[in-house]
Amino acid sequence: MSNWITRKKTKSVNVGGVLIGDDNPIAVQSMTNTDTNDVLATVKQINDLQASGADIVRVSVPGFDEAAAFKEIKKAVNIPLVADIHFDYKIALEIADSADCLRINPGNIGKEKKVQEVIQAAIHNNVPIRVGVNAGSLEKDLQKKYGEPNADALVESALRHVDILDKFNFENYKVSLKASNIEMTVEAYRKISNLIDQPLHLGITEAGSYRSGTVKSSIGVGMLLSEGIGDTIRISLASDPIDEIKVGWDILKSLNIRSRGVKIIACPSCSRQNFNVIEVVNELEIRLEDVSEDIEVAIIGCYVNGPGESKAVEVGLTGASPNNLMYVDGLPNKKISSEKIVDEIEDQVRSKIAKKKPVEIIARN
Repeated sequence: MSNWITRKKTKSVNVGGVLIGDDNPIAVQSMTNTDTNDVLATVKQINDLQASGADIVRVSVPGFDEAAAFKEIKKAVNIPLVADIHFDYKIALEIADSADCLRINPGNIGKEKKVQEVIQAAIHNNVPIRVGVNAGSLEKDLQKKYGEPNADALVESALRHVDILDKFNFENYKVSLKASNIEMTVEAYRKISNLIDQPLHLGITEAGSYRSGTVKSSIGVGMLLSEGIGDTIRISLASDPIDEIKVGWDILKSLNIRSRGVKIIACPSCSRQNFNVIEVVNELEIRLEDVSEDIEVAIIGCYVNGPGESKAVEVGLTGASPNNLMYVDGLPNKKISSEKIVDEIEDQVRSKIAKKKPVEIIARN
């Protein structure tokens, strides 16, 4: 991928085999929205998220029933799971031997002895902790001090939790500072990035519906990533969690940070188009959704920008009359009628992917 972004060097933490921070790939996360006690439904959703490209999945564990269910869920999946716990430290102790990461704020646990027990459990099981600060749940004294949530309040809250971990010489943690306000979130992450070297988990919390949340997250998370800030991301949408994974990957692909699946370059369409660009692109996205290998495809409706874009990708299509022209590896390949565009492009994409895969050679005696 491109190296146009200079990423801030952070420490590395290991979340169930996925390394977060340092020069490791920026991980994409989501969170289940099933009832954790419904083991089968939660396992299915986790597997669906993994198939969509999730590197890590977070699961809510509000009580001991859910802790027992979490242990069963963990046995049935093959992806790192973060246990989301808030106030009861005993749940963290119960689940530390099963979780790949504990999302719990030490400042919310209570007495120092309780905090120490959680840290000891994390050390014993080699499990990192995620400190997660949210503008909607700031400490009352900080609300009084600042009047309303702002970047400084988020940073001060985060540093309180960090100071507790530092007191016990615990460095195996990552930090998030989230708000639904883009400006506040970006400013908070910029400030904390200059103060600590721990990995940062990025996100715009409660970003909203699929469309508005995608826009807000793309701006906020995208700004920070472009500045080299951030080691893992979660796109918070009031939508199917799979949408969070797709949008997260689209942000990384758009910034040339990571790539997965088919990247379609397409014109917005105008009266010059020689085929229905929108219909073709939408159908190709659906048909090629299962593809995880990297490949770029250009769908351009006319001959103005079509040849240039088509020559720059692995599979390209330029609209023309009476037939459209398909390019493969930068060279004209064949003419295609508008009715056969989707079928022909899909076939070519899958053919190229098949050629990229290593061939198993069986030795004969």
